[in-house]
Amino acid sequence: MATRNTSPSQTSRLYLLGAVMLLWCVAICGRLIYLQVFSYGNFVRQAGHQQQRAIPLAAKRGVIYDRAGRELAMSVMVDSAFAVPTEVKDLPTAVNLITRITGDNYNVVLADCRAHKTFCWVARKADDETIERINALHLQGIHFQKEPKRFYPARDLAAQVLGSVGMEDTGLSGIEHEFDEQLRGKAGKMFISVDARKQWFSDVATQPDPGDNIVLTIDKNIQYIAEKELDQAMHDTQAIAGTVIVENPHTGEILALANRPTFNPNVSKQIKPETLTNRAVSYVYEPGSAFKVVTLSAALEEKLTNPNELIDCQMGSIVYNRMRIRDSKPHGVLPVWGVLAESSNVGTIKIALRLGEDRYYRYIRAFGLGQQTGIELPGETRGITKPPSRWSKVSIAAISIGQEVGVSPIQLAGVISTFANDGVYVAPRIVAGTLPPQGPLQQVSFHPVEGRRVISPYTAAEMRSMMQKVVLEGTARRASLDGYTAGGKTGTGQKIDPATGAYSKTKYNATFAGFAPLNNPQVVVAVILDSPVGLHQGGQVSAPVFRRVTQQVLEYLHVPHDLPLAPKHQLLLAQSKLNDAELADDTPDHPGEPLETAEVNEAAKPVGGAPTPARAESRTNVVPAAIREPLASGEPTPAPLPDSSAQPKLPTSGTVVLDVEQGGIEVPSFVGKTFRGAVETAQDAGLQLEAVGSGVAREQNPAAGTHVPAGSHVTVQFGR
Repeated sequence: MATRNTSPSQTSRLYLLGAVMLLWCVAICGRLIYLQVFSYGNFVRQAGHQQQRAIPLAAKRGVIYDRAGRELAMSVMVDSAFAVPTEVKDLPTAVNLITRITGDNYNVVLADCRAHKTFCWVARKADDETIERINALHLQGIHFQKEPKRFYPARDLAAQVLGSVGMEDTGLSGIEHEFDEQLRGKAGKMFISVDARKQWFSDVATQPDPGDNIVLTIDKNIQYIAEKELDQAMHDTQAIAGTVIVENPHTGEILALANRPTFNPNVSKQIKPETLTNRAVSYVYEPGSAFKVVTLSAALEEKLTNPNELIDCQMGSIVYNRMRIRDSKPHGVLPVWGVLAESSNVGTIKIALRLGEDRYYRYIRAFGLGQQTGIELPGETRGITKPPSRWSKVSIAAISIGQEVGVSPIQLAGVISTFANDGVYVAPRIVAGTLPPQGPLQQVSFHPVEGRRVISPYTAAEMRSMMQKVVLEGTARRASLDGYTAGGKTGTGQKIDPATGAYSKTKYNATFAGFAPLNNPQVVVAVILDSPVGLHQGGQVSAPVFRRVTQQVLEYLHVPHDLPLAPKHQLLLAQSKLNDAELADDTPDHPGEPLETAEVNEAAKPVGGAPTPARAESRTNVVPAAIREPLASGEPTPAPLPDSSAQPKLPTSGTVVLDVEQGGIEVPSFVGKTFRGAVETAQDAGLQLEAVGSGVAREQNPAAGTHVPAGSHVTVQFGR
């Protein structure tokens, strides 16, 4: 049989076909290698983006304890509902049914679900009833996940101290904000995936780590006493706000810090921005006669007087630089302790003039005024004190009686604590320490900051004795305790009327701050009531609050009595015999112009404008309206006081140019901020936010850069 030979052309075609097939195989293999090796990561990421979503798992925030280990703030696990939109047959209907139960905005929830195909929240950290109602709908594609939710067992107890958190467990105010980084812990991560059949499954990649625990110096029971009595005082006096502080004067530990109005941090939707303000650290006010303890202690320390020196109070009237300043009632000759007990403005001014401006200012600063105390709470104010270079011709007289100077309640408590602590100032503190999240609760040892001596122990003892006379014989007789000695000082400061820009004839800050027992003080208690109706003097309305709080706290702490207990009927009889008029520590008159250089309560100042001529003129003769009046026409000029001879003689005609400085707080810009960011900014600035609408801040009033007094309201319009 003959063999058939292949022609050369056929051989060439076979080689060509083989080469084509080889190239095709190489191309296919190369493409596969490119897709499987070089582009693998990119395709995995794209698939993950389409089918998988990473959800942060919030860590349990640390527990906030009181000094005895009682829980004030904790996190509990609750259910949250979420949707896998690809599983939901009718997404708009499902969202509509759920938002009717939760009360959330339907459009916002629906838009979020449409933007995220694999996962979206529909009900965050809801209560049991809400979750049960959603579950009863039996909606396909709606699932549930456990999340930690902040819970405050005592509801509104110490609300401004503890603060609140947002939906993402971020601290918004108080300790929650100040120690947010330590409390928050480290979030974990969970992946939600959807397969080709549109079935979802989850995978926890990393577990969350809980945050550290915080131990406060607050005592829950003492806090309850302070808040209960403050509520009673608010009811009795119809005051618009109030503060009570209980402090250990030797260590600076804050045992209670109560504010009204308040809020329940468990019900975040009902929190009003103005209730978030911690007035104890951010409210600036003129302390009135309570400031006289600074004046007299400085003079005693400088050996310029002694408690028994007799001072002629000139029947309650004095003229200094052509301005008449009066007492609440006529006084003749009083010893220095009587000047304090009867709260004589005339006697205090005479003693202040012996100090001189520079020396007096050094003592004001030494008592911690005009500077932050450093307490571990956000939004603390420095208060307002001016250097002598900015004092007017009558500033030393005004400041000596508690005007033209601004303090916060926590600063006032620090001043009184200095006398109770033998003349050593110890800065107040409210955090005892931190604890790790794991393990049993441990005892935390509080280490106070190092104190500084302001006055000698002898001067402090003299002041305590004089302040006891205020309680026994002076304007604070309603502060006397049963079985305990006590000392303190009353004060009544006028407020600015925003409608007129002048000192109000009806609005006052009533103050009493004191300590007990006398020789070994265990507590300092400061009480400030804002705008009480009717009786408004510190000795009339704040001193009784001090008595009720201090009596209960000393008994709770088992402090031994240093006086025999009196029969109850005898105490009631003694209190009933007190005449309210005898407890006044300021004059009822309101002549003259408002205090401008105090840089406090300038709410009536036109936005962006300069003071009116009448108001600008008052900067040259600055004494509070409640205690001063210009000399009447034709009234003979009295003989100058010893210190006034050094004052230069002013011309009787010509042009006077006043350098009017802007005071108060500069309003920050809120435009572009979220609601949470605006709240934090307002709190840091010491302002009160009034929010209108929702979304992002669009407009604000007053405008950014405007100077307003601390605690002023700023209205911010939010929009989307």
